[in-house]
Amino acid sequence: MTNELDPFQERLTGAAAGEELALTELYRDLFPRLLRYIRTIEPREAEDLASDVWLEIAVGLARFSGGETALRAWAFTIARRRVIDLRRRRGRRNTEPMEADRLAAHGPSGDVEEEAMTGLTTRAALARIAGLPRDQAEIIVLRVLGGLSVAEVAAIVDKQPGTVRVLQHRGLRRLAKVIEKERVTG
Repeated sequence: MTNELDPFQERLTGAAAGEELALTELYRDLFPRLLRYIRTIEPREAEDLASDVWLEIAVGLARFSGGETALRAWAFTIARRRVIDLRRRRGRRNTEPMEADRLAAHGPSGDVEEEAMTGLTTRAALARIAGLPRDQAEIIVLRVLGGLSVAEVAAIVDKQPGTVRVLQHRGLRRLAKVIEKERVTG
């Protein structure tokens, strides 16, 4: 029996040791998922929150233990906590940031390459998901983009696994109705 690590564990070990290539590979795999998740539940602050989450992950990698799924669960837990913290701060400040649509008139809004790669279908799907009630949208994004199990999502959102399944089912059923309505009216 050899002591070889699987490729993900090698990358994780290298990233925890500060190896640039390993960190870059983890970033390329994990950051877009985190960004999409945050954009779905808190679109106005997504870029800043995702960056903060990534920094917290990068700093905490040295003390992290677990596999690929555990890393994703940990990362999405950090992201969710950052969103909750933002909402608490916002509630205390009682300010309302400017909408992105109003900012678009003032110049380019983002990375053109990323927007081109994302494609219309992904944006349309995320927009539909964002239109769901917050708890349903969050669970669907964690299950699909995060690739997390019902139990892992339940731990992240602090709900029972059965509740997660019901919310996911309701959200998917609601999405199906929206898509069907678009086909009929479109």
